[in-house]
Amino acid sequence: MRIDPVSVVHDYLRAKPELAHAVTGDLVGREPGETAIYVEHAGGYRAVRDRMDRADITYQVYSEHRDEAAKLAYLVREHLLEDLPGRLVGSALVLDVSDGISPRYFPDSTSREHSYLGEVSVFITEG
Repeated sequence: MRIDPVSVVHDYLRAKPELAHAVTGDLVGREPGETAIYVEHAGGYRAVRDRMDRADITYQVYSEHRDEAAKLAYLVREHLLEDLPGRLVGSALVLDVSDGISPRYFPDSTSREHSYLGEVSVFITEG
């Protein structure tokens, strides 16, 4: 299986009109204070006789305003847990999504921006 789990989550979130403006796969070129939803791979493993991957995906929401960062982080979590399971995203079928770490306040130590960090486990196979 050659599915990039970050691309699956990134493409899914970018398709949501209320999130599309902020979703990014990296922080290159981003100015402090700009709202951003940063998605990255945090680990995982092959499962069920090499027919499925479990990918741990972190999402970190940056914003100039703490309440906006919290609101977006919980919206991302809601979409991932409640809407993504069962969906085909590109060539990946998302079998399930489980909560790893609910969004928690995690201010950026360099820029001093407000940030919330959460993690989910995404179970995917080829669709």
